[in-house]
Amino acid sequence: MTRVKLDGISKKFGAVTALNEVSLSLEAGRSLALIGPTAAGKSVLLKCLVGLYAPDSGTICLDGASVGTSQQRSNALNKRIGMLFQQNALFDSLPVWENIAFRLIADGMDRDQARQHAEALLPRVGLPAANADLFPADLSGGMQKRVGFARAIATQPDILLLDNPTAGLDPILAARVDGMISTLARESGACVISVTSNMVGLTEAYDEIAVLHDGVLRWHGVASAAQSDDNPWLRQLLAGSRDGPISTMNNAA
Repeated sequence: MTRVKLDGISKKFGAVTALNEVSLSLEAGRSLALIGPTAAGKSVLLKCLVGLYAPDSGTICLDGASVGTSQQRSNALNKRIGMLFQQNALFDSLPVWENIAFRLIADGMDRDQARQHAEALLPRVGLPAANADLFPADLSGGMQKRVGFARAIATQPDILLLDNPTAGLDPILAARVDGMISTLARESGACVISVTSNMVGLTEAYDEIAVLHDGVLRWHGVASAAQSDDNPWLRQLLAGSRDGPISTMNNAA
């Protein structure tokens, strides 16, 4: 089943074109790594998918149904989508367990049950359950990222959007999180799209890879074919090379 399909998605902010006629699709149970330089349009694409931005043109279909912004979508559809934001977007005034269980409580789950669910998720993202009563200010950036990831998967969404889930993590934990993403997709049938800058083990951790540059989709294919493909954008990103079609000077942030 095609869970996510984008057809000719374009988005501008004033004179800046963030996305230029991007088209791709992803099946249920598949994971996709979205890679590209800074300001390539990756986060904008995720925000269009989650409904925070309305594309200027093109259509987004989830399970075959065309959808608009989150305000236009049904509550049932919004509940099916989990998202980890780049800056985590944790609530400073809430303890870790309540941050993780925020949507569960909002949907009517008993607070004790919600806390148990949140505490069970903490070890899955490499944090001890004892951290449940800490506040975001008590945590390092990497720990906050893991709490954000736990919140994104708390409702067991079948569409999971992750904006740099391994940013700020050490290589071992980053590999663990990447592996967990793939396992989640396979076991639950979730469709996972992950913006990532972690090229280590990328082709083993994800089913598919898509490359964005200047808002244009430059390559999309199965991860197993990425190492042998001669696409210059893909090759430059995987190798971390200065030489290629991506100018590091033009994309510095």
